[in-house]
Amino acid sequence: MTTSVPAPAASIPTPSVPPQARAGLRSTMSGYPSGLVAVAALARSGPVGLIASSFTSVSLDPPLVSVNIANDSTTLPRLLNAESWGISVLAADQHHVADAFRRPSRERFDGVSWRATANGAVHLDGAAAEFTTTVRQIVTAGDHVIAVLAVADHRAEPGADPIVFYRSRLHRIANDVDITRRR
Repeated sequence: MTTSVPAPAASIPTPSVPPQARAGLRSTMSGYPSGLVAVAALARSGPVGLIASSFTSVSLDPPLVSVNIANDSTTLPRLLNAESWGISVLAADQHHVADAFRRPSRERFDGVSWRATANGAVHLDGAAAEFTTTVRQIVTAGDHVIAVLAVADHRAEPGADPIVFYRSRLHRIANDVDITRRR
């Protein structure tokens, strides 16, 4: 039996988009709810990290996740120099963490409780879930990079709901509907 592996996608040049089109796309995308994660690692100067709303599972075998980070992020180069990254899924009561990470990078961890693994992945205390990862691949995609991360360890906090980012605001999950039940 022969299996074929698709060739890597060729880099296709895309035209520059006017600012009003970018703003329109950002507005449209804000209508798609997502969670928020803190991506953090231990650097020589201490913990470094950023908040991302573009975190997703990529593969179960091998276990891979991904996160998108802006090319112009000043935190990205420091993360790329780290051995391991911690991904903390912000819990519904962690809006203060989202606020803290809007501050300048040297102040982001002020008042935020965290711990580091032996390999330097930084996890935030109180997170709904956490992943300890290593960078497997970095793909440039427009004005962002897609970081494909190998999952070395993970855990979820039982009963903890994640914070939800929707229409550029933070929300809680409410009015659960069990769509798995059939009538």
